[in-house]
Amino acid sequence: MEKYVVSALKYRPQTFDEVVGQKGVTQTLENAIDKNQLAQALLFCGPRGVGKTSCARILAKKINSREKENLDKDYAFNIFELDAASHNSVDDIRSINEQVRIPPQIGSHKVYIIDEVHMLSIGAFNAFLKTLEEPPKHVIFILATTEKQKIIPTILSRCQIFDFKRISVTDCKIHLKKIAVDQDIQYDEEALDIISRKADGAMRDALSIYDRMVNFTDRNLTTKSVSENLNILDYETFFFMTKLILKNNIPDLLIAFDDLIRKGFDELQFIVGLGSHFRDLLVSKETKTLSLLEVSESIREKYREQTISVPTSLLLKGIDLLSKCELDYRNTINKRLLIELCIMQIASLHSEEK
Repeated sequence: MEKYVVSALKYRPQTFDEVVGQKGVTQTLENAIDKNQLAQALLFCGPRGVGKTSCARILAKKINSREKENLDKDYAFNIFELDAASHNSVDDIRSINEQVRIPPQIGSHKVYIIDEVHMLSIGAFNAFLKTLEEPPKHVIFILATTEKQKIIPTILSRCQIFDFKRISVTDCKIHLKKIAVDQDIQYDEEALDIISRKADGAMRDALSIYDRMVNFTDRNLTTKSVSENLNILDYETFFFMTKLILKNNIPDLLIAFDDLIRKGFDELQFIVGLGSHFRDLLVSKETKTLSLLEVSESIREKYREQTISVPTSLLLKGIDLLSKCELDYRNTINKRLLIELCIMQIASLHSEEK
């Protein structure tokens, strides 16, 4: 039986061109290598799963492969990785301080990648200061962290800092499409959109969710199956609820809400989702702001159609009521009553304006 490899490892980027959503960082690093202006201490910071360690590994390989004739050589012996979460003592850093004095056997540089560097102890940070400030010419340090604020200022001042951003829903969805096509997986655009939103800007999380959904749906990613398995309300739910609100159909609105609860959907998620839906309807009213909608073209068209019949005043008051409901949710005992009262108030807004 062929060994299974998760998508996060199978599709891990091997070149800067393959890195998703970090064009500013990768372009800067490419230019620095081409012009021989790469700093000896780099700090990659940003949310989890956005490509910090992958970029560090790609950079480490490229540093020693500047000459065209050296592209096929293996420089693995020049790259050292340390996980600061489990190697955070003074002795671990002292060991690195001793190793950096020895020049590389092949290639031009030794590259040290220290992941989760914020986990180093204060003593370890202090032991690292002198080496980081004046490293040997043949050494480059690449530090990676998700929590830059935990790193002492004296370390930050010695590093060239690169801020990695969260990956947009659009970029994430495009990447998932490529993988689905490569694996011959059937998919709905909205299903990939739901996975991308659930990942919340982390590509590693998106690929993990994608693998799970492929197994659950038997290689057919439909919107219904993905939304049910991830316990996420899909777009159609909010379009339908908004129609009932516009009709001031409170009985059907309460029945529809009850149906969602019976299916196991989270009450608070419904309130947050309806607030986001109203925001997207508000954005859809102007052509200039349509680009702020990170959805497929078919869903974007539905937003255009529905926003025509929804008054701006209702959306603004509705968002205000939903925000207040979200704040009160954690402090109230009868949570269901709070939400039902909120959606009844929103439904009553439209009839008051007529």
